Amino acid sequence: MVEFRDIQNAAENIKNFVHKTPLLYSNSFSKMMGAEIFLKLENLQKTGSFKVRGAFNKMLNVSESVIAASMGNHAQAVAFAAGRLGIKAKIVMPVTAPIVKGEATKGYGAEVESYGESFQESLDYALSQKDYLFIHAFDDEKTIAGQGTVGIEIIDDLKDIDIVLVPIGGGGLISGISIAVKTLSPETRVIGVQTESAPAAYHSFREKKIYEKVPLPTIADGIAIGKVGERTFEIIRSNVDDILLVEEASIALAILLFLERKKIVVEGAGAVALAALLRNRERFAGKRIVLVVSGGNIDFTVIDRIIQKGLVSDGRVGIFDATLDDVPGSLHTLTGIISSHRANILNIFHDRLAGNLPIGKIRVVFVIEVRNSEHLKEILVNLGTKGFEVRQRTDTV
Repeated sequence: MVEFRDIQNAAENIKNFVHKTPLLYSNSFSKMMGAEIFLKLENLQKTGSFKVRGAFNKMLNVSESVIAASMGNHAQAVAFAAGRLGIKAKIVMPVTAPIVKGEATKGYGAEVESYGESFQESLDYALSQKDYLFIHAFDDEKTIAGQGTVGIEIIDDLKDIDIVLVPIGGGGLISGISIAVKTLSPETRVIGVQTESAPAAYHSFREKKIYEKVPLPTIADGIAIGKVGERTFEIIRSNVDDILLVEEASIALAILLFLERKKIVVEGAGAVALAALLRNRERFAGKRIVLVVSGGNIDFTVIDRIIQKGLVSDGRVGIFDATLDDVPGSLHTLTGIISSHRANILNIFHDRLAGNLPIGKIRVVFVIEVRNSEHLKEILVNLGTKGFEVRQRTDTV
């Protein structure tokens, strides 16, 4: 088992290779949540995530070639550490991993091989390669100790913390942080956060046994792990106070808020702690809380869709269907009503072929920019009173 002195040793071992990342008070998030909110910005760490801490601590005294399996952040961390330490590295990534993370890993000098549809398939394949020393992404004592240095830095920088919210995938980060925090500040609660699309740790924690579930596609690809580690599970059982689940829409909104309010880029996994606050405001009201922002390696090819989803979740973009007569002037009348409410039409999509659509009718999908959800409701009510059949949608187009 990992002990606090292992984390202290790790802090000394890696101090010349990693950043001591800032812990910042967020005035805007604090006002929004009715709590004191601090951000531990591991998205500003080398390679864009906390993973380099564990990678360096594991690899400092290694001389042979190494191999790792990863969705992206651990891949970049091992590749970067290998380059700094003069070690040959091979990284196995599932074919579903973001392209940007694979290219970044190659940029650090590692050989990258795509294998398997899931992290578990990549992991099993990497473990079968006997000519390399395997560097586990989370279920390893030295890796856990390295990640635990985040916890030491948090307690060094801030006292009287009520809660630390930590993203969970395989459990390496929360395991290390929980050991450090519970040693240095026993009264502080450590709470993990997972996405509903990858809830293995959540169910394992509640059922008190390791639970395996294949992750669904998720914005938070960095924590899309189907099973926690055996070592991390035991630490989580002993030290973690609770684990929460958040839905995809709240993660998208959290990413959007980081961009808007803090001007920082945060990936889905790094945003889940804020998403948990958004979903549980009453539970955390009045508390002093640290959010561990675990990474910033977002896939910019999908960020526009994430922002759109966040705007829909926040009620600032509304999407609705309208069924109207397929005659000249009907669309003009409808758009005039929208205009009278000072809403901005972003997109219009026509559908004359829907199976349940009567002859002589047309269905139009509107995407409009509004002030908030109440503004959208006013528009829909007005359209209904004018004889238009409307239906609000929660999906993005």
